[in-house]
Amino acid sequence: MINVYKCFPDGKFKVLTMSYDDGKHADRRLVKIFNDNGIKGTFNVNYGMEGDPIRIPQSEYEELYKGHEIACHTLTHPTIARCPLEQATVQIFEDRKGLEKVTGRMIRGMAYPNGSYSDDVKTLLRLHGIKYARIVGNSDSFDLPTDFYEWKATCHHNHNLLQLGDEFAALTKKQYLYMMYVWGHSYEFDRDNNWEVMEEFCKRLGHRDDIWYATNIEIVEYFEVLDRLEFSADASICYNPSAKSAWLSINNAEKIVEVKGGETVKLF
Repeated sequence: MINVYKCFPDGKFKVLTMSYDDGKHADRRLVKIFNDNGIKGTFNVNYGMEGDPIRIPQSEYEELYKGHEIACHTLTHPTIARCPLEQATVQIFEDRKGLEKVTGRMIRGMAYPNGSYSDDVKTLLRLHGIKYARIVGNSDSFDLPTDFYEWKATCHHNHNLLQLGDEFAALTKKQYLYMMYVWGHSYEFDRDNNWEVMEEFCKRLGHRDDIWYATNIEIVEYFEVLDRLEFSADASICYNPSAKSAWLSINNAEKIVEVKGGETVKLF
């Protein structure tokens, strides 16, 4: 029997994504490190904190974060699960609306401030067009998330980053999909005087042919494309009703097939 597997763009089976909070000045150095190594990041910022001298002015967002994702972190960074839902609604909606106004982008992601969330907050995110939210903590895992509204990263950059990066780079079993997700705050590198850790990590993991480099929202949206694929009873024919392409692996990568948006493709 021929096996058909869903895979990442261009037939890749590993994805690397980064998530950094608060939009402070050290983001400038971090973005440069990412750009130099072909790595993509998501930057979670607070629209209501404009004018704070330790944060990057919003007038710089579009140019600084070009090629990366800008995402919500609530309006003023409260411990949101402790807030009345009326206040939580304002914190989420006004942050998204404000960031969209200053960037001209659609903002659809979020990191929970202080790692605080609840089922009610998750419901609010869905109602306000937010498609995922990152929690705090380390999974020490390369598994895919089961709930994008409780998305736990593989590790903080101060938690076994290089070791886990080497393990991720060494993965070769293409029958699985793997994700490495790193989170933190760029100002922590200045505080801890350990920029060399991120520089070394990006040098080791960047510009590799077997890794898809993606922002958080790109990953979420790609899984939506995969989930909408329609197959014939024997999986020999695939129809992609989405606008974006999907990639499939036939017989453990003997053949990689791109199914473009709107196309029906004979797989074997």
